[in-house]
Amino acid sequence: MNKAVFLDRDGTINIEKNYLYKEDEFVFIEGAAQAIKILHEMGYKVIVITNQAGVARGYYTEDDVIKLHHYLDAELRKHHTHIDAYYYCPHHPEGVIPKYSRTCHCRKPNTGMIDQAVADFEIDLKESILIGDKETDILTGKNAGVKYTILVRSGHLINEAGTEADAVYDDLLSFARVGFQDTIRRSGEGK
Repeated sequence: MNKAVFLDRDGTINIEKNYLYKEDEFVFIEGAAQAIKILHEMGYKVIVITNQAGVARGYYTEDDVIKLHHYLDAELRKHHTHIDAYYYCPHHPEGVIPKYSRTCHCRKPNTGMIDQAVADFEIDLKESILIGDKETDILTGKNAGVKYTILVRSGHLINEAGTEADAVYDDLLSFARVGFQDTIRRSGEGK
């Protein structure tokens, strides 16, 4: 079986912007591409799971989401790395596009995107990690049974004292460089 790092997109890989879908508005968080490369070197599949309620709200289309992910792929190739797969949820119960205006199993903190990735890539969740910038991300990891959940400070304002995350780091790169080994070590000590 494979092990994976599940990454939220906005606020974890790229600078948080409300309803991002335009290529010219995409900006990497400093060190994110390098961090993705390190995670691959550590033997992990790197999989993006992202809520994209802007589709249900009519701000952009699924094609726009896919186009942005192709752009992200091209940018990562410049850093000699890649994302193994993207899973996104286009739904929202308060959406204005009928096709997407519903409660679903894929919208975080539900586990549908992770469940699909597990099926597609034969992932062992007991050896996998989830990293995100919101408590919703952390709850997704907990709900799915991911071994480690990591909250990063690079996106939304977070409540570090109230988080259920296993650890908190400044950003994806700080986790990849230092936090990865720290988290594994602490886990071995019975944290």
